[in-house]
Amino acid sequence: MKTNFIIRWKMGVLIKMETAQRFRFFRRGALRQLLMFGSLFLLFVFFSIASPNFCTFENIISIILATCVNGMLALGVTFVIITSGIDLSIGTVMTLSAVMSGVFITYWHLPVWIGVLGGIGTGILCGFINGVVISKMKLPPFIATLGMMMIAKGLALVISGATPIYYTDAPGFSEISMGSIIGKLIPGADIPNAILIFILFAILANIILTKTAIGRYDFAIGSNEEAARLSGLNVDKWKIVIYMLCGLFVGMGGILMASRLNSAQPALGQGYELDAIAAVVIGGTSLSGGEGSIIGTVIGALIMSTLTNGLRILSVPQEWQIVISGIIVIGAVYLDIIRRRKG
Repeated sequence: MKTNFIIRWKMGVLIKMETAQRFRFFRRGALRQLLMFGSLFLLFVFFSIASPNFCTFENIISIILATCVNGMLALGVTFVIITSGIDLSIGTVMTLSAVMSGVFITYWHLPVWIGVLGGIGTGILCGFINGVVISKMKLPPFIATLGMMMIAKGLALVISGATPIYYTDAPGFSEISMGSIIGKLIPGADIPNAILIFILFAILANIILTKTAIGRYDFAIGSNEEAARLSGLNVDKWKIVIYMLCGLFVGMGGILMASRLNSAQPALGQGYELDAIAAVVIGGTSLSGGEGSIIGTVIGALIMSTLTNGLRILSVPQEWQIVISGIIVIGAVYLDIIRRRKG
């Protein structure tokens, strides 16, 4: 009787401790997201005062449209960074996905929807290879994805013959990004489809991260990989799944980019990974793993696009735009380090 009472008492204490810990994480995450949203709002206010051309409907749509591709890559790499990993290949894999879509549609004259699936499938395949190399061959994520970055860049150039692939014979392909379903329903509300697609994928990513086993295992691996392994979790399998999931979002980013340009540009893509990772870090996802949110990533991507757009409107030279973006990324990482020390 006494033993059962002690066990029940200890279980009650553990449940209360776990509940309190979850509440602290939720409160801290909500506060962090509120601060990020406040930073985004202050940026809007500053650039609106600095230039009357900033706060217009057309420019705001332009900012959100510019966020779509970078934001799509950021959504995918958020899952990877939460595991305390990294994916440097997302920029060139995005390009390779666009090129493969162009091959299916323009060279092989297949239907547009098959080309879209082929582009997304290319991203998933590259993610699968990254996951296998990292989990089975035990290469560090930095090295494995750096290798994939070069492989994808080379393949994009080889397959395309180092020349752009134009979708002139693919009616409706450009409508994927630049068409407007809302504009047809509500005259005057010409919101590009790319924005709707990005919003839908952001909602999907948030559901996966917060409501599914993939999300739970993602956080478990990032918090303590060895503990997750000892608890019976097949860490290698779920790492592969997570990198494939990242590849899915990257492949979709390639489709949005190709549709927006109405061409697949094989030399485009390198450098996009840095902007996406910067958006994730600014959004509050820890490079040490175990913490992160999709909402934070979306806000981080919007902050990057707003900053770039505002500086461009103020005629700040592009070189200084890069410098300012780098300072902000360093500041975001430093704040994350301070926050973790206090935690």
